[in-house]
Amino acid sequence: MIEARDLRVDLCGIELAHPVLNGSGTFDAIAAHDVFGDILLERFPFSAFVSKTITPEPRPGNPPPRLWEETDGVINSIGLPNKGLGGFLEKDLPRLAALPVPLIVSVMATSAEEFAGLVQAISERSEVAAIELNVSCPNVKSGLVVGESPDECASLVSALRVLTEKPLIVKLTPGADPVPVAMAAETSGADAFSLVNTLKASPLSPAGDGHWLGAVSGGLSGPTIKDLALAQVSAVADAVGLPVIGMGGVSSGADARSFLEAGASAVAVGTENFRDPEAGSRIARELEDLG
Repeated sequence: MIEARDLRVDLCGIELAHPVLNGSGTFDAIAAHDVFGDILLERFPFSAFVSKTITPEPRPGNPPPRLWEETDGVINSIGLPNKGLGGFLEKDLPRLAALPVPLIVSVMATSAEEFAGLVQAISERSEVAAIELNVSCPNVKSGLVVGESPDECASLVSALRVLTEKPLIVKLTPGADPVPVAMAAETSGADAFSLVNTLKASPLSPAGDGHWLGAVSGGLSGPTIKDLALAQVSAVADAVGLPVIGMGGVSSGADARSFLEAGASAVAVGTENFRDPEAGSRIARELEDLG
C-alpha cells in the first residue's frame, strides 16, 4: 500500500497546505463565489490564491476574439483587463481577503516608478501575503522586456526590494533564457520565481482571412508546452537557491509530481482550470495518492 505523502509546503515563509496554486488570471475567485456561494470557500481548490495581474490604471483588455483552442492547449489574448490599483483595493481586495488561503497579488507596470507605486500600495495591506512581479511587459524607457534582460530585472527588483518586507515572486517569461534573469534577480533580493509564462503565438483564421485573434497574437498555454516548461523549471531550480513555482501544462497529479521532481517547490494550474474548476483540489489529491 502506498503511503499518502505530506503535502505541506513552506513558500517564502508562507505555510501552504499543499503545493498546488492557481496561475494568475486563470481562476476568477470572485465570480466563482458569486456563482457557487460559500461552498467555494469550504472547498477552495488552491493552497494560495494568485490574483489577476493588477496594473496602475484600469485596462479593458484586448479586442475580441480573445481565445483560440488548440488540440492540447489554448492561445489567449485576454490583455490583462482589470480595475486598476484603485479599483482593486476598493472592490476586489475586500472580497479576495475572505478566501481561506494566503493571497498573492500579481502586479505589472511599464516603468520602475509605476511598479514602485503598485508595490508600495499593495505592501501596506495586511491581507496580502506576497507580491508576484509580472515582468513580461516592455519597459517604456528602455524598450526592453524586463523579464528578458538580467540587468533590467535586477534593477527593478533592487528598486522594489527596499519598499516592502513581503516576499517578491518574480514571474519569468519563456521568451528568453530564464536562468541569467533568475540569477540576477536572486542577487537583487527576489524571494522566489514562478515560470513559465505563456509562449507567444498567432493563430490564423480557419476561413483563411488573416489572423484569428483581435490583437493578432496571444499566449499559448496548456499541456502542449509542458516539456518546455519542465526544462526551464529544472534549469532555474538548479541555478538558484530560491523556491520555484512551476507551471505550464499541469493537469494531473502526475504532472505536478514531474514539476516537483524537476526542482519546483510548488506548482500552479492554469489552462486546466477552464475545463475543470476543481482541478486544483483534484490534482492535490492525485499528488497525495501517488505517495
